[in-house]
Amino acid sequence: MPVYVIGNFLIYCLINAFTPGPGNILALNTVTNYGWQRGKPLFFGIFAGYYVVQFLCAVFVYGVSAFLPDLQDILKYIGAAYILWLAVHIAISQPEQNSVDRAASFTKGFVLQFVNIKIYMFGITALTGFVVSYSTSFVVLLLFELIIATIGTIATCTWIGLGVLIQKLYSKYYRVVNIILALMLLECAYSMLQ
Repeated sequence: MPVYVIGNFLIYCLINAFTPGPGNILALNTVTNYGWQRGKPLFFGIFAGYYVVQFLCAVFVYGVSAFLPDLQDILKYIGAAYILWLAVHIAISQPEQNSVDRAASFTKGFVLQFVNIKIYMFGITALTGFVVSYSTSFVVLLLFELIIATIGTIATCTWIGLGVLIQKLYSKYYRVVNIILALMLLECAYSMLQ
């Protein structure tokens, strides 16, 4: 694979991973509401889900592309509905000071990634647009999906870091921040359905 193709692949991955998406926005919202320590289970769920979904993308691109269009349509609508629910939940949420929160769970972060059509499209587009022309080996496809998941995890960590930086400010202006985050999620859901 030529170096310029790898460079384009990485640029595509960085832009895609660092733009707002359901996982990044949920991570930011969680850290601003509950802090790093209480949000860790959710963050690790997001990370684990990212790797599992990218593995599934490699499997799909490798062998089951005939079934992918039907699955994408189903996931698109399920994902959009979940993202809309998440947007409403974030818009109406308030910072919680001392409660034990069940919302920041590993399972919630993990499941989010299975309905996050953005990362499916990210993984599939990256493979079909940059890799498949040079190799259709499952090992190669999986390697590139692991790179994508790692870049995505780094991007989510960046959003978590941003949340840590604005946490004190957030407690003062939580309503404005939550509305902005909810609007970003609404845009994600809207763009999924286009």
